Amino acid sequence: MTLTPRNSGWIEVICGPMFCGKTEELIRRLRRAQIAKMKTAIFKPKIDNRYSVEHIVSHNQMKMVSFLIDDAEEILEKAKDAEVVGIDEAQFLGNNLVSVCRKLSADKKRVLVAGLDKDFLAKPFGPMPEIMCEADYLDKLRAICVICGNPAAYTQRLSKDSKQVMIGETDIYEARCRNCYEDPKEDE
Repeated sequence: MTLTPRNSGWIEVICGPMFCGKTEELIRRLRRAQIAKMKTAIFKPKIDNRYSVEHIVSHNQMKMVSFLIDDAEEILEKAKDAEVVGIDEAQFLGNNLVSVCRKLSADKKRVLVAGLDKDFLAKPFGPMPEIMCEADYLDKLRAICVICGNPAAYTQRLSKDSKQVMIGETDIYEARCRNCYEDPKEDE
């Protein structure tokens, strides 16, 4: 993909299931921006405290310092001087994420958004469907199915807990392909 907009901001979305490398790809793009001497500001929701309070962290332990936020609106003030804005775990932010990203891109900022496109029930998750439609560039990544090794687009929850948000890792979730995904609604 060639990113060549001039005198313009834009929105890039990186989405997919758990364990597909969304945060790793977000970090890769942010590091490249920093190598190019661009000012970056990185954000994650307070609810995501799995690895670190002050970093976005990939499953393979790549990390970058970030701001913790409760609401997407906080990004506008904290990213005032940034040229590139990174947002991880965007599915946990409210629907105002889309309007915030629009404002940032209108202010000529490159906005990088990473998040789960679907929850464990395979339903659209939070503001992700709308931000995916708003994206100028969209990358939908795949993991590897832990059952058969095929490309995986689903996040399988291993526990019977039915609340939508449940922070966890491989102890609670697995990447699954369409054929190996077991719909939790069918177990009821």
